[in-house]
Amino acid sequence: MSSHKWTAADLPALTGRTVVVTGANSGIGLVAARELARAGARVVLAVRDTAKGERAASTVPGKAEVRALDLADLQSVRSFADAWDGDLDILVNNAGVMAVPEQRTKDGFEMQIGTNHLGHFALTNLLLPAITDRVVTVASTAHRTGKIRLDDLNWERDDYSRWGAYCQSKLANLLFTLELQRRLDDADSPVRAVAAHPGYAATNLQSHTGSSLQSRLMSIGNRIIAQSDEMGALPTLFAATQDLPGGSYIGPDRFSEQRGHPAPARLAPAARDTATAGRLWDLSSELTRMASAV
Repeated sequence: MSSHKWTAADLPALTGRTVVVTGANSGIGLVAARELARAGARVVLAVRDTAKGERAASTVPGKAEVRALDLADLQSVRSFADAWDGDLDILVNNAGVMAVPEQRTKDGFEMQIGTNHLGHFALTNLLLPAITDRVVTVASTAHRTGKIRLDDLNWERDDYSRWGAYCQSKLANLLFTLELQRRLDDADSPVRAVAAHPGYAATNLQSHTGSSLQSRLMSIGNRIIAQSDEMGALPTLFAATQDLPGGSYIGPDRFSEQRGHPAPARLAPAARDTATAGRLWDLSSELTRMASAV
């Protein structure tokens, strides 16, 4: 990769391309939607709250539409996919929750693994027959301390750890990308699976942890350390549009990948564990009752 500091101004023309961005009503998802639309793409904001989505879409230039998608409800995921018609060039699995108190999705999954991983796992498999270019999944440097609990993925036996659950879900995002790319390669598919992370970006994700103390501390961090959501969206935009090999992982290039412009990011050894990636895929397929598309 060259030393050029890539920005959204470097996006290629995307006229005629269709992109779905999950969780695009705020934060880096909304910034990504705006920039992709500015470059000419038709962008679908896939959001849980369609009223907020419509307000967000009003700030997006060009072709933007809003569709309901609740990743914590597999029926909503299926309904979104069933309603899809035509090709989809790029799927951006961006939506997520972080370090929330113990909660369950509609299907009984722990909320963070259910939303951040299992919901996107199901969505990707359902939409994959329509995808022509790539799947981009947004992960985090938090994956480096994550551990996949194959024997208790949904925290049904052990005491719940909100940060343990979050880090597990972010490691799952990367293992999902690894296994998806392996399966795409085996199928001789031209579709690519890539991942990105925003570094430490100031978004409203940090204010939804359910802990007032934690939220206050993160608010201070947002003001002192974090980069803007515009900068945080750059790795996603780069991963979505540049000619990268499948399995690439992109993040900011400075301060231990917390700030800066897009560059190759560091994968923890656990994120390169092909055996765990395969077992997680099989478990995810079983839990979601979702047949693999590849």
